[in-house]
Amino acid sequence: MYEMEGAEVLDRVEITTPFGMHSDVITICDVGGKNVAFLPRHALGHTLLPSEVPYRANIYALKYIGVRFIIGASVVGSLKQEIAPCDFVVPDQIIDRTKTRPQSFFGDGVCGHVYFAEPFCSYL
Repeated sequence: MYEMEGAEVLDRVEITTPFGMHSDVITICDVGGKNVAFLPRHALGHTLLPSEVPYRANIYALKYIGVRFIIGASVVGSLKQEIAPCDFVVPDQIIDRTKTRPQSFFGDGVCGHVYFAEPFCSYL
């Protein structure tokens, strides 16, 4: 992802958010005529543990610069023999076992309710 073939770097940005700094510099690229923002959520060099990823700052910064959709690439194993290494799988559900980090954008006097029944965008 760091050196995607056919991607022309247009800009690199950093934004201070109400949730602190995002994981790393956001690189804005032209990919096939579309602007694409790339933010390494575990930071360059993969130095942040899942519980250390400042997801609220990441999402806020991406929204601030006009990103409309987020695709999070992950590398994980499978217990299903029919899913081989290098297969591409698009999930429709999630079990979030990330602990010791804020679980919401809300709190500190702001109350909101967001359901988690369908965690992925059906459009994408």
